Amino acid sequence: MTAIVIQVAMEEEAQPFLDAAREVSESIEVGRATHRGVVLGGATIVLVTSGIGMVNAADAATGAILRYGPEGVILISAGSAGGLGADVAVGDIVVGSDVVNVAADATAFGYALGQVPGMPATYPTDPQLATALAGAGGARRGAMGSGEAFVTADLAHRLRADFPEALTVDMETAAIAQVAFNHSARFAVCRAVSDLCAPDAGEFETHIDDAASRSAAAVIDALARLAA
Repeated sequence: MTAIVIQVAMEEEAQPFLDAAREVSESIEVGRATHRGVVLGGATIVLVTSGIGMVNAADAATGAILRYGPEGVILISAGSAGGLGADVAVGDIVVGSDVVNVAADATAFGYALGQVPGMPATYPTDPQLATALAGAGGARRGAMGSGEAFVTADLAHRLRADFPEALTVDMETAAIAQVAFNHSARFAVCRAVSDLCAPDAGEFETHIDDAASRSAAAVIDALARLAA
């Protein structure tokens, strides 16, 4: 049986799933990640809260695959993201078609910008999962990026020039995507825009709860349609 793992970085991003759940198990700690069994409608999933950043995200995704994946696992990255695309607005739901590591630069050795040596230049998401997630009302579908830095205005200018196709940027999804690639796990991402890479974190702090709720609602809706 395939396990569905929804991975978020922060408790604020986990809370909408917990609020919507019919049942929630006692939490367990795997490394520094928190795992909870959650019943959403007719689907039982594992909600993993990883902590912020690429290493925490990779560690949590690996732990989930090793714990739940003897017969396969689906990884879904959810939560908030910064809007990077020129026409992206706060509140937009974005479903990834592919994901790039915006912090990777091995161009001196002939790799594409964003490509980790030995890895693909971008990580495509699972088409069936992405289509289900994009079925949420008004959801957008496109490239998404991740790196170790919280993206404020100065860094955003550079990333827009270097990765013009990227609609959003966050601090976890590319790490989850690489772990999924390494373990041949199905992977998708659905995040909502909490800020537009403003000069400070004020916009993010204002809109994080709304972004988390929008992302969770889209994921829950997709799970219901996949189960139908």
